[in-house]
Amino acid sequence: MDDSHPLLGHFLDAADGAFPPVDGGVTVLPALAGGLAAAVAFTGHAVLATACPAAEVRAQGPDGYGESMAPDFLRYLAGPGGWIGCLDATLVARGAGGPAQLGPLDGLDGHDRVRHARELRTDVGVYGDRRGLVTLAQGLAGRRELSIELHRPEESGRPGLGRSLIADALTLVPIGEPVFAAVSPGNARSLRAFLACGFTPIGSEVLLRPSGAGGPVRR
Repeated sequence: MDDSHPLLGHFLDAADGAFPPVDGGVTVLPALAGGLAAAVAFTGHAVLATACPAAEVRAQGPDGYGESMAPDFLRYLAGPGGWIGCLDATLVARGAGGPAQLGPLDGLDGHDRVRHARELRTDVGVYGDRRGLVTLAQGLAGRRELSIELHRPEESGRPGLGRSLIADALTLVPIGEPVFAAVSPGNARSLRAFLACGFTPIGSEVLLRPSGAGGPVRR
């Protein structure tokens, strides 16, 4: 994993159960690659990655109790014409190790899930089978990220289908190594599947692309 951005250290610490102090405070870090920004909320503490000056950021009044995710503050971070991603729950699990239960898939460059992953992440690998596909990549701050999509969305309610795909995806990650997932809380079915497979919530996050920023989310 790329450890060049300090936000990665916060994610890895949280994966080990070591969180920032519950003090209502805000930690301001440099922007991600290409000037991308992120707002990450842990319990009682927020961590922000932004190109905005720290003093100016603090003057906006963010705190670790929810104001760092307030719409007006996120608009400030993104700027008038910037893109604000959705609010996701940040989840982490540990790799199960091989033998790998999923093989690589080719010819899916035009797939929405794959295209989205390659817009926001680097070193994107695509795996799967008849159930669906999995992307495994380096994402926010260089962390290892996993996402899934069933080939037939109408079958997403079929008991165990998504869970079995997630469980098999964990065999692609070396045993014991952390792997992260960002899941919209409104996608309750997906959230339940990740939780059932051993993923643990550690916080929430919003990714932002300020005006003029570009490039993958890696550092």
